[in-house]
Amino acid sequence: MPFPIVDGLRTLEIGTPGAMRQRLNQLILDGQKRATAGLLIEYVKENEELELEGELLALVDDDTQRIATVVVVEVETVPFIEVPWKFAQAEGEGDESLEEWREGHRRFWSAEGDTVDDRTPVVLIWFEVVSA
Repeated sequence: MPFPIVDGLRTLEIGTPGAMRQRLNQLILDGQKRATAGLLIEYVKENEELELEGELLALVDDDTQRIATVVVVEVETVPFIEVPWKFAQAEGEGDESLEEWREGHRRFWSAEGDTVDDRTPVVLIWFEVVSA
């Protein structure tokens, strides 16, 4: 099933619905979270194209209602082990080290049913809020 479209834009659904999504969306609206990571395999499963630099995305809540519009400023795919600290910091989730970031993301993706090893391709997306 492809990513939802809201107001003509592909959506940016952060985290899992509920408390996690509410917290992460608020970090975005507050300007703390300026990046997100996804697994390349998810794009393949959904037959979905990667986001493009300059693309506008609808940041959505649990009800798939747009709460903000973001513009993609950079997209890069790297092996999990090569995700840089500057990216982990841009995710703005309070990780104190790259090791803490890796552990949290492995745990999250594992809970979602995905196995992540050092070579797993990860899509890194940097964005900026253009309207809220």
